Amino acid sequence: MTDTPTQLFVGGAWTDAADGAVMPVDDPATGEIICHVADAGPEDARLAEDAAVRAQEAWARTAPRARSEILRRAYEIILDRTDELARLMTAEMGKPLAEARGEVAYAAEFFRWFSEEAVRIDGGHGILPDGRNRMLLSRRPVGPCLLITPWNFPLAMGTRKIGPAIAAGCTMVLKPAPQTPLSSLALAAVLEEAGLPAGVLNVVTTSRAGEVCEPLLRGGRIRKLSFTGSTQVGRLLLAQCADTVVRASMELGGNAPFIVLDDADLDVAVDGAMTAKMRNMGEACTAANRFFVHRSVAGEFARRLARRMEALVVGPGTRDGVDVGPLIDTAGRAKVEDLVSDAVERGARVLCGGRTPEGPGCFYPPTVLTDVSPDSRLMGTEIFGPVAAILTFDDEEEVVRRANDTPWGLVGYVFTEGLDRALRVSERLEVGMVGLNTGLVSNPAAPFGGVKQSGLGREGGAVGIEEFLEYQYVAMPAR
Repeated sequence: MTDTPTQLFVGGAWTDAADGAVMPVDDPATGEIICHVADAGPEDARLAEDAAVRAQEAWARTAPRARSEILRRAYEIILDRTDELARLMTAEMGKPLAEARGEVAYAAEFFRWFSEEAVRIDGGHGILPDGRNRMLLSRRPVGPCLLITPWNFPLAMGTRKIGPAIAAGCTMVLKPAPQTPLSSLALAAVLEEAGLPAGVLNVVTTSRAGEVCEPLLRGGRIRKLSFTGSTQVGRLLLAQCADTVVRASMELGGNAPFIVLDDADLDVAVDGAMTAKMRNMGEACTAANRFFVHRSVAGEFARRLARRMEALVVGPGTRDGVDVGPLIDTAGRAKVEDLVSDAVERGARVLCGGRTPEGPGCFYPPTVLTDVSPDSRLMGTEIFGPVAAILTFDDEEEVVRRANDTPWGLVGYVFTEGLDRALRVSERLEVGMVGLNTGLVSNPAAPFGGVKQSGLGREGGAVGIEEFLEYQYVAMPAR
């Protein structure tokens, strides 16, 4: 990690914060400080915005193939440095190395996908219905963007936003989460090496998010916000966008239902549960949050899941054989502890886990709860930890109603062997994505996003670049 940048990246140069401030980056497995990075303030945000605005016109005119080739080179560099980037991610975020390597591959794929989309931006031509005018349609970049990424997938959330912005011809100011700035700084270095022109991407690491982001959103020069994070913060940012009508796309919180119908293959369902619950230690917006299992199979499903969860090895992500790393910080672990305690107080039974281990680090054991009361607080909030809370249901109508009884609608999971039931239940779920007999829905080639208070717009897939493009219509006489 000695070669990892720790300064801001503004206008193609690595620089300290204007006021000289720095902030620590902690290892959640030990609580020790890994290093310090520059802590940007409002002046740094203004300089980053200036750089993005200056670079916008020339970057928008850059040939699509040139933008494509930069992304393709960055894709190859990331893959070449998989181990280095994985170790960096594990150090600042905690996930086991095997999972970190998987994220590196996932992150790189966004650059490859959007390198291919960059050369497929098209328009249109036609005669308008009255026959008087021709219609010319063209696509153009929306302009300078503010990208705000979370800590749980620090590399992939960066590439998922940066990839389409570069492909569309937009310049950017990227503000990563303060817990995981190193992955974003390493990504900036990769893009610099790949030939991205100065000012196209600017990275401001900061612990002062409000001071940095609000002036950008209210200032009138940033034309697009892409945010991944909590619904609470998303609401605040949307209000700030309103002043200058900043275009916004948001991937916000989730409260994913995991539905096991009475005809499900329990082996498949348990495998799916392990993936949907334990990916990233449960710290994912797509994590299964509420397990609804038909009463006739609930006992067997819970026993099998508890056996699998209890067998997982908890420890530092750099240690061989570890399946579950630490949670991101002490506040994240305290939230999980409180939610489990509340559920137990309301009558939940602990099949495995449920007790915080002694010693350093933010570890919490994989936990399975049964007999969970619907009134438990973990039913109405993202757990963001390795806790599977199981409730029972008796019929399809009931489970669909309960699954939809939430302000969020990011993803849902359905397990059944019946094709008609599978499609019927999936279509009735108020979510943007459904995992049908699978616990993994994320893929760069698929549109990722939710409905209701889980967000606006989509990332990835053929539509992912649309968030960074505007239409222009030109009318000309048809002669």
